[in-house]
Amino acid sequence: MKKYSNDKEAVDDLRQSYYRLTKEIGKVIIGQDQVIKEVIIAILSNGHGLLVGVPGLAKTLLVNTIAQILGLKYNRIQFTPDLMPSDIIGTEILDSNKNFKFIKGPLFANILLADEINRTPPKTQSALLEAMQERAVTTAGVRYKLDRPFFVLATQNPIEQEGTYPLPEAQLDRFMFNINVSYPSVDEEIEIVRQTTGEKLHNLEPVVSKEEILSFQDLIRRIPVNHNVLEYAVNIAAKSRPGLKHSSSIASEYLVWGAGPRASQYLILGAKTHAVLNGKYSPDIEDIKAITPAILRHRLVKNYKAEAAGVSIENIIDELLV
Repeated sequence: MKKYSNDKEAVDDLRQSYYRLTKEIGKVIIGQDQVIKEVIIAILSNGHGLLVGVPGLAKTLLVNTIAQILGLKYNRIQFTPDLMPSDIIGTEILDSNKNFKFIKGPLFANILLADEINRTPPKTQSALLEAMQERAVTTAGVRYKLDRPFFVLATQNPIEQEGTYPLPEAQLDRFMFNINVSYPSVDEEIEIVRQTTGEKLHNLEPVVSKEEILSFQDLIRRIPVNHNVLEYAVNIAAKSRPGLKHSSSIASEYLVWGAGPRASQYLILGAKTHAVLNGKYSPDIEDIKAITPAILRHRLVKNYKAEAAGVSIENIIDELLV
């Protein structure tokens, strides 16, 4: 791993690594630049991401591609109604010597793709909670630490809700970003069809090592933040909480629940990473604004009045940023 004489040199190298990452990802994923950027910000900020989009938008392919380029251990779990917690965490078996032995489940990876996470019951969804927050799991009274880095990148279909189990707010709050995966443009779709229906195959090369990712995560923590930026981030979260001293009028009118302190923490971490990737050495208010929608859209709960008036979460977030 490279040795840096100072943090400025490390920041410059992180930025160059990001350019190489996006170039390599672009061999497979056409368009979706904002989605790719938000996934990488989540990884560098040591956060988890929830990718929300209709089927066929390459959500699974994107996660698989990123795992290959980062050279990390990758596992995928297809969430189904009959999935049990032991199918994720692992289970104990009786070996030939009549001793219990723990067999690790797919959760023990660096990048875990939780595909269609809302298709499994809450009991199984909750098996991820400790892992996502503590980077460890406990089974049969024994605590097992997960290898660093560890990220959960989950996918969710927003339109097909029959037979699904909506994620509880406690689990949603553990996702740093709610990443909206939208349709490609016509030109992008033409290129997608051209690449995926021809003979051309791409060989992906690892760009960043596991040790470099851990080093970059530590670097993000050391990025300085001015007090006014810190205050702005906390105020956004505070304004989203209805019925309190610092509440925004739109929050009090249209929300039943706002963002907690974890949102404030992620706003700062995400802004630091966003600033670095955009050529800055410290975040400003524009960096906070750029990542706020992805951080707040799954943390705000609308009331019936908002539903009746046709007020969207995006409308409320826009007002909070004014």
